[in-house]
Amino acid sequence: MIAPVTIQTARAFAAWTHPHLAPPADAEFVIGVHSGRGALVGVVFIDRPGRWALDDGRTAEITCLSTDGTPNACSALLGAAWRAIRSKGCRRLMAYTRTNEPDIRLLWEVTTFGGRS
Repeated sequence: MIAPVTIQTARAFAAWTHPHLAPPADAEFVIGVHSGRGALVGVVFIDRPGRWALDDGRTAEITCLSTDGTPNACSALLGAAWRAIRSKGCRRLMAYTRTNEPDIRLLWEVTTFGGRS
């Protein structure tokens, strides 16, 4: 189930699942995904692009996406983020991945979402 979460809850979840990275201090909005039993299993922070040259008013950036490893949680969050920014008039969603992260599908999925019109 997709639902908004508070920034405090999302920061605590991201700190728990990724202790090697500091969670974002703020975001334009945060979306969470919950299991069938209601437990929070992932969060995504969406904000304006950090680089001013990319901040064209129609681009959003995922500043943090964190899950506890639940299958399909990442895809659910990416889909929800894409639908949310499209409803606000954005046409591109960007994200960056670390080369030492175990799953590099995020880059492909976000690029695919951003390529659709």
